[in-house]
Amino acid sequence: MTDRTSTKLFIQHPAEPECKLVGILEQLAPGEPTQGRKIALILHGTMGHKDYLFQKRLAVRLPLDSFRFDFRGNHETGGVWKQGALHEDIVDLQVVVDYLRSTYGYVIELLVGHSRGSIVAFRWLCTTEDGRKVSAFVNASGRYRMAKILESPAGTIWREHFAKHGFYTWNVTVARKQIVAKITPEDLENFVNWDTSIIWDQFPQTTDVLTVHGLSDKTVPPYDALIYARALSDRTPGTHTLHLMEDADHNFTGRQDDVVEAILQWWDVREREQLKTGIWATAVKGKL
Repeated sequence: MTDRTSTKLFIQHPAEPECKLVGILEQLAPGEPTQGRKIALILHGTMGHKDYLFQKRLAVRLPLDSFRFDFRGNHETGGVWKQGALHEDIVDLQVVVDYLRSTYGYVIELLVGHSRGSIVAFRWLCTTEDGRKVSAFVNASGRYRMAKILESPAGTIWREHFAKHGFYTWNVTVARKQIVAKITPEDLENFVNWDTSIIWDQFPQTTDVLTVHGLSDKTVPPYDALIYARALSDRTPGTHTLHLMEDADHNFTGRQDDVVEAILQWWDVREREQLKTGIWATAVKGKL
C-alpha cells in the first residue's frame, strides 16, 4: 500500500465568491479509488486552526482518511470571524461535506470537534440529512450551557468593554500570527442564545459518541460533559462514552497525545463492535 499523503485543498465557498475554505486531506492509500471510502472530519474551536492542539496529531494517526480545515475567518481561510456566527460554521461544514462527496465520493464516517467545533457538529448532526448518517462523533470540550460564557473571565472582560466602548477588540495569536478580532454585544447575544437542547430529541439514535473533557477546564465547566452524557446515554444502538481527564484544561495543554490515544482506543473498540455506554475505563489504565 502506498504511504499516506497530505494534500492542501482550497474549496470555493458558494456564499462568498472571494473565500476559499483551506484544509488538509490525509489519505492512507492515495493511489486507490475514493468512491465510497470513509473519511473523518476534524473541526477546530474558537480562534483555532486545522493544525492546532491535537488535531494534526490525530489526523496522521487515524486508521482512515481525514480532512481538517479552517472555518471562515480563521487562519488561512478568508472571510470575517464572528463570535456569534455559529450558523456560518455549519454552512462551512456542509460546503466541505458536499465537496468531498462530489469530488472524491467520500462518505463521512466520523466527526471530531473541539469546543466551538463540537457545538457546530452537534447542530449539524441533529439537523441535516448528511449529519444523521454519520456513524461516530468525538465531542472534546464541548459547551452545553451557552450562557455560562458570561460567567467566565473572558465574558466579564467583554461586557466591561461593551459598556465603555460598545465592542471588544480581541488581540490573539493564531498559528504564531497576531490576529485582531472584534466582538460585539450582538455577537455575544447570538452565541448565548444558541440552542443546544435539541440534542435531547434530535440527535441520531445510531451515532456512537465519545465525550472527552478536562476536569481542570476553566473555559467550559466539566459538568457540561455530564449533561451530554445524560442526554445521549439512553439511545440504541448508538452509545455514549464519557472520558474525563484529570488535570487537563480546555485545550488539553500538555495532554494532546493522551487525547489522541483515548480517541484511537475508543475507535478500535468501536471497530470491534464492543462499545458500551458508560465511563471510559475498560482496558485503559489511568495515571494514579
